[in-house]
Amino acid sequence: MLSRRAFIGGGAAAVGGLAAAGGGVALVEHDVLPGRVRLHRMLGRCGDLPAPPPEAGSVQTRTFRSHRRGRDVAASIVLPAGTRSVRGLRVAVALHGNGATGPGTVSGLALDRYLTQAVRRGAPPFALVAADGGADSYWHPRADGDDPLGMILDELLPHLAREGARTDRFGAIGWSMGGFGALVLGRRVGAPRMAAVVGSSPAIFESYEDARSTNRHAFDDADDFARHDVLRHLDRLDGVPVRVDCGTGDAFTPMVRKLRERLHPEGRMTEGCHDAAFWRARLPAQLDFLAHHLAGPRGRTGS
Repeated sequence: MLSRRAFIGGGAAAVGGLAAAGGGVALVEHDVLPGRVRLHRMLGRCGDLPAPPPEAGSVQTRTFRSHRRGRDVAASIVLPAGTRSVRGLRVAVALHGNGATGPGTVSGLALDRYLTQAVRRGAPPFALVAADGGADSYWHPRADGDDPLGMILDELLPHLAREGARTDRFGAIGWSMGGFGALVLGRRVGAPRMAAVVGSSPAIFESYEDARSTNRHAFDDADDFARHDVLRHLDRLDGVPVRVDCGTGDAFTPMVRKLRERLHPEGRMTEGCHDAAFWRARLPAQLDFLAHHLAGPRGRTGS
């Protein structure tokens, strides 16, 4: 399989040659040749950034000292409009992508507005909580002692429980690196405590070499990659409702297809790219999915 760098870095000349060749486009579409992302952008298949819903919710951002991460961590609590606190609410943690932050993801994806829209349309209310997990931690314990998942499980969720949130069951949603992290978290926690998992364009690599060629900080070594390879031990997600969405113009499309073939989650492969335009467009369905499963336990269904 070609690395993410090969897909992303295919030169303009190569794409131009593919477009000119009768069979070239078909080969790119079937993941045989690099240039998939560039081709989809050239053909206008990535879509425009949707305008967010008009009604804003509440975003409360705070900083706390994380011993699991060994540093101060910023976290944003997202509530639907008209809700003042997490008391009595279920929670879904929102895991940001590579190079992003929790609060930055909340504002960039307008999560408060989409959450408010979901509740206005009849979804049971819940809170989204987005904390900083590290620019390229890939949401798993690292050799230097940084443990972003430990921060969530041992610090963030207990803190919310002390404020009255219902954290005996919780959900997770993530984008790109965070989509990978949501799957890792779901596998680690398992049913019945993990109420639902949403992976939006999850950044899944075929091998440690593939990951290292794209982001050398993603995993400490080959053993670290093997321990957190989401395609292994998928049985640990048994009983956990899972939704996975990915754009067909995404560089991670081939590996996401492999995941979907083995896991049979809800969600879809639809036209779109690895960007906020795709992620915002999928949010209404994803938040409905989380709300439904947070409201009551249910076994995982097929796609």
